[in-house]
Amino acid sequence: MKRVLLSLTMVAFALSMAFCGGAKESGTDNSLQKVLDKGVFVLGLDDSFPPMGFRDENGEIVGFDIDTAREVCNRLGVELVAQPIDWSAKEQELATGQIDCIWNGFTITDERLDSLTFSDPYVENAQVAVVNSSSPYYTLSDLAGKTVGVQAGSSAEDAIDDTEGFRDSLKEVVEFRENLTALMDLEIGGVDAVIMDLLVANDNIQRSGKDFRILDEGLADEAYGIGFRKGDIALRDAVQNALNEMAKDGSLAEIATKWFGADITVVGK
Repeated sequence: MKRVLLSLTMVAFALSMAFCGGAKESGTDNSLQKVLDKGVFVLGLDDSFPPMGFRDENGEIVGFDIDTAREVCNRLGVELVAQPIDWSAKEQELATGQIDCIWNGFTITDERLDSLTFSDPYVENAQVAVVNSSSPYYTLSDLAGKTVGVQAGSSAEDAIDDTEGFRDSLKEVVEFRENLTALMDLEIGGVDAVIMDLLVANDNIQRSGKDFRILDEGLADEAYGIGFRKGDIALRDAVQNALNEMAKDGSLAEIATKWFGADITVVGK
């Protein structure tokens, strides 16, 4: 009898899941309507990731992604809320509904495409190695037997693994909660290099004036996108349409020039 009851329970569960999936496929995706109804769009970010999203000297969250998201929200008629999250738990924050999207220099990868719904790429990027200018390291092979730092849960970790033979050549990979903490450790010699996003590395060197340099040899080319819950197509499409409009009317280029000195966006190009 217990087996029969268990089988019936499993069948009922399967049918309920099929119904939910069918509802999503049949056009009842209400992800956009939920945001419109509450009047708030919650963006999850690492608030120490300049120039994409970070806190300024007044403690306000600013950056390229923030300005871009705010303009998108203006066009959708909702308020932007920038919600700092633990980057290593970002997918969990999204899955539990604490945030509506992950939008903060979020790299599109095959693994993430399997579990999330993404916008089109909006900025191209790369993973690079940052070292102290006085160091004797000029290529990735020079880092053999050395210790490198990386932000936990970042695509830099994937780049280390995906660059053939690189991880095995290293003495140690040290995880940090934030890139800025990793760079502080680099400055005092705690690690020999930090693997991180090119855009963020360039911005940090320019803003801080620290004596860092970037190796010419990179690990991986990549692109940033906006991550939504799997199946939240309506919300994704609304945000993407707003970005497309911003690319056409020049407002996206204006925001990019403010933060990067030039329009480096790839929307509609």
